[in-house]
Amino acid sequence: MSDQPELAPMTRIAAYAVVVDEAQQLLMVRIAPGYPSVGMWTLPGGGIHFGEDPALAVRRELEEETGLTGEIERLAFVGSWTRGPLPERGWGPFHGIQIVYLVRITGGSIRHEIEESTDMAAWVPLSEVRELPIVPLLAPTLEYLEASEVALAD
Repeated sequence: MSDQPELAPMTRIAAYAVVVDEAQQLLMVRIAPGYPSVGMWTLPGGGIHFGEDPALAVRRELEEETGLTGEIERLAFVGSWTRGPLPERGWGPFHGIQIVYLVRITGGSIRHEIEESTDMAAWVPLSEVRELPIVPLLAPTLEYLEASEVALAD
C-alpha cells in the first residue's frame, strides 16, 4: 500500500475559436510563461466557467486574449483527450474536452493579452502554421479547415 494520497481525476471543458480571414490567415495566440506548453501556439479560447454557456465562453476568451469580438458561425468540431496521472506535479488523471467553433470577427483591434495565460496574438498564414511550435489541438483544426470550405486549397 502506497503512503501517497490518490490524485483525483479532473475534467476540463474548454471552448476555442477558429478564425480565418480573407487572406487565409489563422488567428492564433501564444501560451505565456508560467503555463503548461509555454511558447506554443494555440487557438484563442480556454476553460468554461461553471454554469457558463460554451458559446459565451468562446466569445469572452476571444476578446480577452486578442482584443477582437466575434460571432459564432457554427460548431466546427469537438475534441477529447486524456492523460494519466503526473504524481511528480501533484496532478491526477486528466480528461480535456475541447469545443471548437468557427467564428467571424465583428469588431475590436488585435492586441496581446497581458499577465494572463497567453502573451501574444497574431494572424498566421495557414501555410505557415505547421512551422510554428503548436499544441495538439491544431492538428484536428487544420484537418477541419482542409476538409471544409473555410480555407481555400493551395
